Formats: sequence, C-alpha cells, structure tokens
Amino acid sequence: MTVRADAIIVGGGIHGCSTALHLCLRGLRPVLIEKDYAGRHASGVNAGGVRQLARHVAEIPLSIRSMDVWEGIQELVGDDCGFDSHGQVLVAEDDEELDACRSRVADLNLRGFTHEELIDAKELRRLVPAVAETCPGGVVSRRDGAANPAQTTTAFRRRAEQLGTIVREGVAATNIRKDGQLWRIDAGGETYEAPVLVNAAGAWGGRIAAALGEPVPVETVAPMLMITSRVPEFIRPVVILRGRKLSFKQFANGTVLIGGGYLATPYQDTGETVLDWRKLQESARTVWELFPVMRNATVVRAWAGIEARTADDLPVLGPSAKHEGLFHQFGFSLHGFQLGPGTGAVMAELIAIGNTNTPIDGLRIERFAT
Repeated sequence: MTVRADAIIVGGGIHGCSTALHLCLRGLRPVLIEKDYAGRHASGVNAGGVRQLARHVAEIPLSIRSMDVWEGIQELVGDDCGFDSHGQVLVAEDDEELDACRSRVADLNLRGFTHEELIDAKELRRLVPAVAETCPGGVVSRRDGAANPAQTTTAFRRRAEQLGTIVREGVAATNIRKDGQLWRIDAGGETYEAPVLVNAAGAWGGRIAAALGEPVPVETVAPMLMITSRVPEFIRPVVILRGRKLSFKQFANGTVLIGGGYLATPYQDTGETVLDWRKLQESARTVWELFPVMRNATVVRAWAGIEARTADDLPVLGPSAKHEGLFHQFGFSLHGFQLGPGTGAVMAELIAIGNTNTPIDGLRIERFAT
C-alpha cells in the first residue's frame, strides 16, 4: 500500500515532532516515522535545559526564536511541559573565568544580543545562595529555565497527530529513494511518498545523510545524567560551569539532576548504553566541591541517551545542498532540546515558503562540503 503525504519526517524526537506540528499549522499533512517511539532517545532523557545561555553565536538567533515559542508552550501544545523560567546561571569559579565571562558578554552586546548579563558575587549569591563562597560571579540568562523532556516530546507528538500528522512508531524507515519529484520510504509494510523528506533522525541522521551523498563528520555519543535523593530546597535557577562539566537543577520534590556532558559508551545498533561510573564520580565530586549542601545526598539513579555530535558541535539544519525537497535537521550535539520548538517552526517555513527570517547560515550542511 502506498500512502501520499505532503512531507515525510524521519525521526520522532523533539525536532521531528515539532516540525510535524508546525507543518500542520501551515496546512500541510506530514507523516512521522519513528523506529522506536517518540522521545525514546536523546529527546526524552536529556537534562531538560531550556537554555539560551553560553551558546555558539551561530545558533543564538535560533535559540532566541525558540525561547519565544517556549514562553507560549501551553497554548501551542496544550501542555505546560513542566517548563519553568527561573533562569540559568553560569558560575565563574575564579577571577580568570570571570574575566572570560566579561569578554563574552561584551562581545555579545556588540553583536546586538542582550540575553546574557554579567553578575558579580553579590548577585550570584542572591540567585544561588548555596554556591561556594570562593566564586566571584558569572553570567545569567534570566528568561532561561528547564522543562520535562519526555513530557514535552510527547506533547508535541500528541498535538501534531491531533492536527493531522500520520504517526508511525515502532517501524524503521528503509529504502529511502527519490523517484522523479517524490521521495519514497518503506516502513512497516507500507510505502510513503511525498515531495519533501526531513532527516530528523538524531544519532541516525548522519547515516541517512551519507547514504544520500551528503556525508557529515558526526559521531554517536551518550551524555550521562544522575538524579539524587531529596534535599531541602536550596536553588531555583539551573546552574552550569564554564571550566568543569556541570549542569545542575533541583526539582520541586527536592531531588537534584546532575549532568554536564560526561559520556557513556553508546551501542547505536541496539540503542543501548553502558555508563562510565568513574566519570560520574568526577561529576559528583564537582557538585560536592561547589555545593556543600549536597554532601549528604546520595545518587539514586543514572542513565544516558544516544544522540549525534558534529565535528563543530553545531547542528545540521536546512535544505540539502544536493537534492531538491530534502531537508536536514540533526546533529544537535548535546544541546538541542531548547532549540526544538523554534527549529520546527523554522523548518516549516523553509518547506512551506522557501525561506526564513531566522538566520541559520552557519548551520547549513554546505559548511562540510569538500
């Protein structure tokens, strides 16, 4: 059986689901194909950071666009997605790091970006009272925050389906080919065809791009996270570090989520990961040193999610440089969750009208052309 659609999206993470939703809002009828289930990998098990803070300048416009969507998330998907906006704080651990923060904020201001604000030791302690007394300041992005990744991805998937997306989960997209003006894909005993194909396959996006003649230097990684026992409330913003690896968030129930980029060993073909407990120990030590209030907490659980990291740590986003009707949306390199809502809107613009006012020139696949 052959099913015709306006677009085929491969990958049911936050990016694929967001693109499906925004295409529906533009009157198009996409099909979304996910080999597992929506949010099974990186999109459903990440730290949930909704962060403009400390991004590469090439993706700041996309991050700002996405933050506008986040602030209306309830109206868009009918779910608050667990989103809070208590800010994110980058802590400088010494004067040298604070000088680097000062230079960073000054450079962004010259470029017209004002979302990052330099703070001194007094303001740092007002925002994060429990931080070590030796920290001299840092940077805050006050609109930032965090959300529940699994809840968010599910909400986008559900809303996209309500608006007309054909969702196929538990079936792999195979035999991707171009036949005249149409892309065709086999999945679960059916063939889907459409003039548009979106490669939003996450850690598997590089394989699809390479098979279609557009190889990208990308590796499969598995960032690890830990959740602790409950401790009395002591922090509201999300905290990250400049020098050492740390992402730190306390939930309303008192538990604390610890991440920051230490990697497990991924097994892409089976979708499994093996944790590196020595690296998790380093992460726990950083928390122990920076937040004395955490020294009696215990680690309850740890996990990792599989995703793709490009050679320059920036996503591949935009139309193919080789094939008409092909669009890439993968390689978000451990920091794609916040970008998902806005990226879907941008992709829908590119597909429906052929352009977008959100600058993405530094993210296009052409940057890897030889």
